[in-house]
Amino acid sequence: MILDRRTALALVLACGVVATPAAAAPVLGQPAPAFQAVDADGKTRSLSEFRGKTVVLEWTNEGCPYVKKHYDSGNMQKLQGQAARDGVVWLTIISSAPGTQGYLTGAQAKAWKAREKAAPAGVLLDPKGTVGRAYDAKTTPHMYIVDKAGTLVYMGGIDDKPSAAASSLEGAKNYVTAALADVKAGRAVAQPATRPYGCSVKYASAD
Repeated sequence: MILDRRTALALVLACGVVATPAAAAPVLGQPAPAFQAVDADGKTRSLSEFRGKTVVLEWTNEGCPYVKKHYDSGNMQKLQGQAARDGVVWLTIISSAPGTQGYLTGAQAKAWKAREKAAPAGVLLDPKGTVGRAYDAKTTPHMYIVDKAGTLVYMGGIDDKPSAAASSLEGAKNYVTAALADVKAGRAVAQPATRPYGCSVKYASAD
């Protein structure tokens, strides 16, 4: 049954519920959702400040075993280092809400970065989940690539082995590496969307 707008509104009011529209999912080939977020050093960063550079967004949760696979093995740090050498801006984003797995304060995020010898250009804190929801980030890790024009050109998993075992890295196809190579060469990304895997992002509960 399809309800007209007036009938739907009446039902909402009768039930005492106020409906809120869902955030639009990001669209490949369109401008990446703009955002501002405070980094681990307390500085407000924005996507727009990196216009003219390729940007990688990595959602993380230091307690997630899928994240640990990539950090304990040094795989994520290797990717971050190579990206930096190619002039790519790598931003690690923490959307865990206070009291949930993976939540870190600025000081804790700096300590985690140092302990892991991680090499992103910045660790962004998103405790209210504003940035995560704008990108429809579902897992840790969940990866996105924004090109120099600010267009979203990749979103999905880090590789094709949805396992928390370090042994799964052997022979895995790294989608982020492949996509960055396409971007660097001026080609369209061959696989612009893949299925992400990992722990669910620990967003704050909806009001």
